[in-house]
Amino acid sequence: MPPQRVFTLPRQQSLLLPAVINPFVQDTKLSKAAIIKCVLLGIFLVPIRAVLVSLVLMVTWPVAFIITFNHPLKGAEPMTGWRRIMCRRVMAALGRAYYFCMGFRVVIKGRQVDSSEAPILAVAPHSTFFDGIVCIVAGLPSTVSRVENLATPIFGRFVRCLQPVLVSRKDPDSRKNTIQEIESRAKSLGHWPQVLIFPEGTCTNRSCLITFKQGAFIPGVPVQPVVMRYPNKLDTVSWTWQGFSSNTLLLLTLSQLYTTVEIEFLPTHIPTEEEKKCPPLFASRVRDKMAQALGVPVTDHTYEDCRLMISAGELTLPMEAGLVEFTKISRKLNLKWDNVKKELEGFASMATSCKGGRINIEEFASFLKLPVNPALEEMFALFDRNGDGTIDFREYVIGVTILCRPANTEDVLRMAFKLFDTDEDERITREEFTALLRSALGVSNINMAKLFKEIDADGSGFITFNEFQSFAMSHPEYAKLFTTYLELQRYQAIQEANPGELELSGQISDIQEESISDKKDD
Repeated sequence: MPPQRVFTLPRQQSLLLPAVINPFVQDTKLSKAAIIKCVLLGIFLVPIRAVLVSLVLMVTWPVAFIITFNHPLKGAEPMTGWRRIMCRRVMAALGRAYYFCMGFRVVIKGRQVDSSEAPILAVAPHSTFFDGIVCIVAGLPSTVSRVENLATPIFGRFVRCLQPVLVSRKDPDSRKNTIQEIESRAKSLGHWPQVLIFPEGTCTNRSCLITFKQGAFIPGVPVQPVVMRYPNKLDTVSWTWQGFSSNTLLLLTLSQLYTTVEIEFLPTHIPTEEEKKCPPLFASRVRDKMAQALGVPVTDHTYEDCRLMISAGELTLPMEAGLVEFTKISRKLNLKWDNVKKELEGFASMATSCKGGRINIEEFASFLKLPVNPALEEMFALFDRNGDGTIDFREYVIGVTILCRPANTEDVLRMAFKLFDTDEDERITREEFTALLRSALGVSNINMAKLFKEIDADGSGFITFNEFQSFAMSHPEYAKLFTTYLELQRYQAIQEANPGELELSGQISDIQEESISDKKDD
């Protein structure tokens, strides 16, 4: 029995699929019984609760106006005296009344420490606009808020009571200024109230904890983790990128007899010297502690995955096709968001005719204008990391970056160019191009003409090395295809000459690749 060919890409455990594939989808299914129950209860509860909430807001707005009247928003000192007392007592009481009128039942576990012990409260998971209840329970600490929220009718005045750290999309220095302000308040030795931050930065379905942003951890001060749970039979609160609208969730929540929310204050996490120097490590360890308390896994998804989901939808792909665990992919493969977005556009051009955002080998071959052949089958198998016979966008990004980009070195491209340039005149004619592709890959005359025309950018009737290189850089799949073809040719030659030598060569190759993989692994 001939020895098996050794694949050149060991499967790195750190790049396998996450425990939760899509934490940004809300898939609550309403049964007929649940719908009937919501309608019957809603007929009575929604009007009553709407009136009660309106009355609370009518009282709360004047109180908030009095507290913030003539108090500067930027560059101000923290509220003291009567303003702070009214915030902590009157506004907090009105806030509790507001959520009580909406039917919320709050269960508090653990003990909140004061700002001298933990200047920052890190709250997760962030799953809904109802999460603001934790601010009420925590005594109205400062929060991080967009400048635009201050202009919101009625609620903008409430936000001002929190003296938030403001973020502006229009200010290019906003991120730096925000971090500086958080650090300044966190190190004020109790002068400022605690700063409450949702480090995930976006809403999820609470099935896992996604990557924590570093803002809460850069100051290097003690952080008290706070976890939130909504242990209700029917989930009417999760507000994610795919699911019910905010109005639907509000109506469903108001139609419940009550909605339970658990808020648990975990022991304060005091950073080590190593964590102070490395905010990502600090954030990761706090997240692990919170995930353990919640009994959920952690993933490397982040807000950038949400942006990719939107882009996927705009490219007529399923939104979840854009999910790649951006934090992990960008760190391990050294990719920026713009790079991944560009790869998504390339993947979309292949996958527009298929459903589900996955492509099979026939669609892969059709995009490359090639027939299915052994070299293409092997390259497809390298892309297909889970072996299900299809490639999704995540597998495509990893494959293009690990497999195809390295194949685009000048030495490799020179070798491929020489394969075509049989008369060694530093240019490839249509006949040379046709002869190799027909014999090596079985390409039809029609597709060869189209492919030749694409590479021959200046329409001169022949391909120079610069044109060949330029095409390979923008179409990395072709460069890998030719190197795969060369490897197969070498494999067949060695197999015919000495099978034992092939087996030894395969073992050496496996060891070398394994050492390379270890460098990339977690």
